Amino acid sequence: MGVVAKRSSMTFFSDPADHYCHRVRIVLAEKGVAVDIQDVNPDARPQELADINPYNTLPTLLDRDLVLYEPNVIMEYLDERFPHPPLLPVYPVTRAQTRLMMHRIQKDWCVLVDIIFDQKSKSSVVVKARKELRESLVSIASIFSEKPFFMSEVFTLVDCCVAPILWRLNVMDIQLPHQAKAVMEYAERLFERESFTQSMSDVESDMCV
Repeated sequence: MGVVAKRSSMTFFSDPADHYCHRVRIVLAEKGVAVDIQDVNPDARPQELADINPYNTLPTLLDRDLVLYEPNVIMEYLDERFPHPPLLPVYPVTRAQTRLMMHRIQKDWCVLVDIIFDQKSKSSVVVKARKELRESLVSIASIFSEKPFFMSEVFTLVDCCVAPILWRLNVMDIQLPHQAKAVMEYAERLFERESFTQSMSDVESDMCV
């Protein structure tokens, strides 16, 4: 799968089921970057990945001689390398607030998603993580109704982080109650974006079936 455009040529090593890889693919689609997306089975990683990435991790971005292998670093690099449309605020204060929100999403939600998808996690741990994620989303549901995007009038890197999580609620066996209606309305706004549709792997497209 590749995001079609005419700006640049680079290689992105991506796990087609991973939410961290998905967030980067959303950024690539938003920016219209021409990229060769290499779908990688995390249990059978190619030697090329180990050769360029000392941690042999996914996602990994190769842009000429530059190798990046931390999702948020990749996202910010792409935002600076391809400035339109901007996905981080211009002003230092709001930019710092956006980065802090991304950090909080990682600490509060992503770690729970990782536990749920970790095949080595005990069932009781998964049940607890699923419950915590559901309750956390419900507890802040009102925030999603205040602005069209996550605490913002415009689409940002924060939305790129949240969208893959919300898309995976069904496969994580998480059903949100009616009082979280604003969360699902926000999710639908993200899912309807052309960049989100373009970003999805075949595996992710099947997640909503």
